[in-house]
Order: sequence, then C-alpha cells, then structure tokens
Amino acid sequence: MSEQSFDLLVVGAGPGGYVAAIRAAQLGKQVALVEKRATLGGACLNEGCIPSKALLESSEHFARAREEFTEHGIDISEVKLNLAQMMVRKEAIITKLTGGISGLMKKNKITTFTGTAELMAGIRVRVVTGENHEELSAPAILLATGSEAIELPHLPFDGESIINARDALSLTEVPKRLVVVGGGVIGLEMGSVWSRLGAEVTVVEMLPQILPQSDPQLAQMLQRSLKKQGLTILLDTRLETFEQTSDGLRVGLSTKTGEQQLDCDKILVATGRRAQTAGLGLEAVGLTPNRQGQLEVDENYQTAVPGIYAIGDLIPGPMLAHKASEEGVVFAERLAGQKSSVNYGAVPAVTYTWPEVASVGRSEEGLKRDQIPYQTGKFFFAASGRALCNGTTDGFVKVLAAPDSGRILGFHIVGPHASELIAEATTVVNFGGSVHDLAVTCHAHPTLAESLKEAALAALGEAIHA
Repeated sequence: MSEQSFDLLVVGAGPGGYVAAIRAAQLGKQVALVEKRATLGGACLNEGCIPSKALLESSEHFARAREEFTEHGIDISEVKLNLAQMMVRKEAIITKLTGGISGLMKKNKITTFTGTAELMAGIRVRVVTGENHEELSAPAILLATGSEAIELPHLPFDGESIINARDALSLTEVPKRLVVVGGGVIGLEMGSVWSRLGAEVTVVEMLPQILPQSDPQLAQMLQRSLKKQGLTILLDTRLETFEQTSDGLRVGLSTKTGEQQLDCDKILVATGRRAQTAGLGLEAVGLTPNRQGQLEVDENYQTAVPGIYAIGDLIPGPMLAHKASEEGVVFAERLAGQKSSVNYGAVPAVTYTWPEVASVGRSEEGLKRDQIPYQTGKFFFAASGRALCNGTTDGFVKVLAAPDSGRILGFHIVGPHASELIAEATTVVNFGGSVHDLAVTCHAHPTLAESLKEAALAALGEAIHA
C-alpha cells in the first residue's frame, strides 16, 4: 500500500485542529486533516458549545414568554413547549456549521480523512476506517483531539438514567426531576436548560461554591439568581450512591451535616473533562502524558518527540474552544517561521447561564495570593438604563487595576450579555490598557457596555452613576 505524504498532518477537526489546518494551508502548506467523526467541528460543534447554546437560547425564549412577557404588556393565553421542534432547530444549526467547515476545507485545498488516527514511528499516522486503513506521513503532526467527559467510577454512563452532557443535549422529553453532579460551567448550563423547560433541577457540588474557578462574588450572585429561577443548589455535597426504584432513582448524598436521600429520574454527571488520548498510539512514539493526562509542549507547541505537536485540551491550560483556535493559528504561523504568540493572560472565560458570567485576566484571589496591590471599581446593572429597559438588572461589572498605573489586571462580569461585553474588556487587557483609557472612551447611551466605563470610573473614584 502506497503512503501519502503531506507537509502537515492534523489529527482532530475541532476548533483547534481545523483552524490550524486552514492557517497552515494559507501559509502554503499541503495539509491533511484526520477526523474520526463523520462531520467536522469536534466536540464543540457537534456535542458541546454550539448545541448547548442553541438550547440555552431556545429555553430562555420559552421561559421569558411564560414568565416575563406580561410585564412588557404582551399577553399570551398559553405558552406550549414543542421540544421536538427545539431539537430540530439545534440539529439544523449543527448541520449548517459542520457543512460550512467542510466547505472551508475544500476552499483551502485541505485533504480530509475520516477514521481513527494511530501514531506510528517515523512521524507517520495510520488512519483506520472499519477494516480498511491507509498510512500518511509528514514532517509535522499536530494532535488536536480535544477532550471527553469524565466518567465517575460509581456513576457509569448508561445513556438513560446516568447521562453526560452529550446525552443531555438530545433528551426526547423533559425529565421531571434531574440531579446534576457538578456545579461547573457544563452542569449549570445544562441544568438551566432543563429547569427552564420544566424539570425540577438539583445541582450537587462537592466544593463550597459553584463555578469554583470564578470570582466568588460572581458565583454568589449567579447562585442567588439561579435559586430565584427554581434551581436547588447543594454545596459541600457529594453524591455517593444511587439505586433504581419503582419511581426512578434514589441517590444518597453526603453533606457536612450528615446523609440524605433524594429521588430523581435522571443523573447528569458534569464533573469535568479530560484530554482524549486513548487510541492515539502515544506509546508507539514514546510520548507519556503528565499527571493530569495532558501532553507537555514547548513554545512552538512541540511535544517531547520532535515533529509531533499538540494544542487545545491536550495541553495544560483552560479547556476552551477559543483557546484551542488561538493556539492552532500560532502553531501554524510558528511552523512557517513566524514568531506570533498567544497572550494567555487575555483569554476570556464565559458561562452561558442567565445571568451570564464572564472573566478575563487576574482574579482578586490570585492577586492577593501573589501580594500584588490592586484597586477595584464596580458598577451594578441595577443602575443601568438599558438593563432596566431590558428587565435584566441582576449582576455587576468589576474591574481590577494597578493603583499606580491604572493598568487593568482583570475584568469580571455577571449579568446580561456578559459573553459579549467581555470582548471589550479583553481587548483593553490584551493591549495593556488602563482604567483611564476605558473611562475616557465614549460609549453609546443607553447600552449595557456603558457599565464597563462606569466600573472604570469607579476604580478612579470618579463614578458618575454609582
């Protein structure tokens, strides 16, 4: 069997892999892209970021029509849920986007292979499709296989009673009682979807706050809001056991005050993700993951094996789609001899609940730990004219800045459209801007974005509307 040769082999067509393939092709490389799924886009597009946001948007419309339209003078006699149509819309979005990526591959003359990739000695890859296989070679191989949901030993996934986030995105009916194990981003987003659609949702988090990596003030604000929306959140709690009953499932919970039981219909396990390296054949080339299951890389994203590179969820750092995409671009440019880099201090993180939570830069806890002086500016959406008009006043904007220069060290937002507002904050942080720069920037009125300016003014002791 003849071996096909390329300049670059990319394994994994998620937001890191396909972006790296496109950028490398733009820079003149002959690129092959290997993906085990029938569709491109990786977990993010097929079973993560995109379908979850589609359902979050649909469920939010449903909840607002049911609970808030009357206040706006819109009377609806009855609001009915058509879950099947909601799922059709979600799938249509996925199909459109995956088709778009396929079109980008053709446009950039990238050769795609569908199958499971196995590393071989000599910077080669075997692509296995059923009983068939073919071998590819290149001077550089980029591993971008992403991550997978962590399965807890005592809560094995069965796709029916005990489900992961992928399963939760395709339920055919609303569960009456849903227990979510894990109060992180995925657990809260999926819990929000099914709570809005009518499920009785209980979130079980083993740590003392939801969104453990977030600013505690943001987490507390979000928890209060989610409670008002009907979610029950149990902190410092572990789900230890479960058993089938005639009425569904009964789970045993362990808390600081003792044991308790809870009945439910489904358990959604959302306790994090791990690098997806199984079946890659790392041992064949002498690669060993670190203690966290990820691959260590240098500034060029090269692993310990020359010619083999890795990005995204496979390497240390936050498991974020946009982080993987940035790394894909920089990898390709460095492979072509350019000296670009990712500013890891300006990578935003977002939780798409309602209200949304978004952050960029340093946290207060981190600054305190490192004994770095800072000053704080805060503005609450309750004082925002646009937020009042929208009926979305929960939350606030907080900026952290260096006392001497005013340089912005971090931005933290909990509130309406925080996922969009964080872009301006990220831009300022990325370019080393100060609270003065933001305070003197004219913002349109009335807008939610004015809240960033007001927070900057507050940090300077010049607040106008607070």
